[in-house]
Order: sequence, then C-alpha cells, then structure tokens
Amino acid sequence: MSETVIQDLVAAVPLPALLVDQSERILAANTEARTLFGSQITGRHFATILRQPQVIEAIEKSLRDKAGARSKYLGNDGAQDTSFDVTCRYVHGVGAVEGGAVLVSFIDVTPVEQASQMRRDFVANVSHELRTPLTAIMGFIETLRGPARDDAAARARFLEIMEQEASRMNRLVGDLLSLNRVETDERVRPRDQVDLTAQIASTLNSLRPLAEEAGVELISDGPEHLVNVTGDTDQIRQVLTNLIENAIKYGSSGGEVRVSLTEVERDPAVRGPAVRLLVMDKGAGIDPIHLPRLTERFYRVDSHRSRQKGGTGLGLAIVKHIINRHRGRLRVESALGAGTTFTVILPR
Repeated sequence: MSETVIQDLVAAVPLPALLVDQSERILAANTEARTLFGSQITGRHFATILRQPQVIEAIEKSLRDKAGARSKYLGNDGAQDTSFDVTCRYVHGVGAVEGGAVLVSFIDVTPVEQASQMRRDFVANVSHELRTPLTAIMGFIETLRGPARDDAAARARFLEIMEQEASRMNRLVGDLLSLNRVETDERVRPRDQVDLTAQIASTLNSLRPLAEEAGVELISDGPEHLVNVTGDTDQIRQVLTNLIENAIKYGSSGGEVRVSLTEVERDPAVRGPAVRLLVMDKGAGIDPIHLPRLTERFYRVDSHRSRQKGGTGLGLAIVKHIINRHRGRLRVESALGAGTTFTVILPR
C-alpha cells in the first residue's frame, strides 16, 4: 500500500487518529490529531508525543501482540481538562517493510466524564444537605426520650427546632423536584401570554409581609399598561418570587428593594425587542469573585447565613433554567457595600 493511500485513509477517520508502525514512529496523522498533539508529529517516536504510560503501554502491547488494545488519554485544551478513550487496532501489511502498524484513535469522552462528575457532586451535595437536618432531628429525638423527657420548656424548644429542620428538608425536596421539572421542559418553548406588570404587582403584594418583617420598603418602577411576553405564567412567577425574596432576605440592610420593568426596541442579548426586569437592593452586596458561580447548584456565598435564612442553594439554578427556557438572559451586578442588581432580559 502506497504512502499516499495510507495518508488518505488516516485522514478519512473522523476522530483524532495516528498510525504507528513497527519502528515505533508515527507514520501518518489526520488533521484532528495534529490539532490535538501538534502539527509536526509525523516521523517522530510516538512516546515523545503521547507521554502517558498507560497509552504507551497499550500501543506497545498492540504492536507486540498484533491485536487490539484500549486505554485512556488525559489532556487539557487550555480551558478545561479533557478525557479520551484510546482504541488501538492492528493493521497488517503497512508500515516499515510492510511489517504492520497500529491505528490509534482518540474518542473525546469529556462531556460524559463531566456529566458523571456533576452527578456525583449533585448526589454528594444533596446527601450533605439532607444529612445535617436529619442528624439534628435524630439528636433531639434521642434527647427528648432521655434527659429532656420531663422538661416541658426544653421539649417545646426542641420541637420548634425539629419543625424548622423538617421544613428545611421539605423546601429542599420541593426545590429538587422543581429543578427537575424545569430542566425537563427547558427545550420546550412556552406559548402562553404573560402580563409582567400584573405578575410583578401580585408578587410584591404577596411578599409585602416578609418585607415589613425585615424592615424593607418594596418599590415598583414600570409602565402601568400591560407588558406581555410569551412565557409560562407559573415559571415567570417563580423567577419573580425568588429574586425579590432573595433581595429582601440578603439586602435588607439597605432598607429598600426596587423592581423596575422597561421595554426596549432592541436588546443585543436577545437580538430583538425585549423587556428588562431589574431587581435591585442596597444591601451589603456580593464580592465579584462569587458572581460567576451564583447560579450553580448548592453554591452559596455564605453557607451559614443562607441556611439561617432558609435557603436551599437551588433557587438561582432554577431561575437560570427558567430564563434559558424563555430564551432570555440573566445578569448579576454587585460589589461589596454597593448592593446587588439582578437583570432578567426576555424577548418580547
């Protein structure tokens, strides 16, 4: 088989692929492999290019036994760690003195590994979030059965704490179910017409007792006429409730939460007519280092304070997925001592 035919065959493989002959040098490489390992790799010893013992061992085994072999290749593309399944297949009659060669192909399994890691992290986080209140409840039950059996004051206090912990677990389960529903429907476009003006007024009215308890004034800025968007009424209400409730809880030191609604003829974020919903507080603000991770599941700026306020760490993750479903954008601006502004941009 001519060298040109060999090069063409390797180039036709739709994965990063190398051909290593019995001289242990790279006989041919396709464009994908050159992108992965560098442009000047043909003719070089494969070990100087791959440099990972498990991959080198698999190739050497395939050359020696004239059979297939498998391995893993771990790399980094400059932005993230990458993972490849490496498959070695022996090809007879090619290479130096037609002594045979090994076709080494690399299958990118990075997304699969990332999904698996996310699943493991998710299970670990849920287990941790549930274990804390469960441990507290079990401890109080043991105390009520023993030392505090006849102590009415202690019994009342412990039962109140147990109720709070049980409520926290109930909120967590509710948010998990809500997140699952939102993720399931994320690719399904909503079709209802939602009046944002009415939804904002209704949400502010329902949260006013919470604001009064926290000493926060709720202020609404926006048009009095109907402002309709295509969306899911319940999910839009969920976004409003979450953002305004967070502003009341964590920005109460500023004494004010302002909700602003404006219409724009064109917003670059959605490439067309849009509405902008701003939820602003004048509280302590958030260190900008935390902003990129705010919408991650279970990510908290202050874990202790969040749990005290009844947070589950899932609210903003739910908000992000709902806004994604509505083909909108979520932006967060904050600085320590300067309050926080959440901006929701929805196509109109």
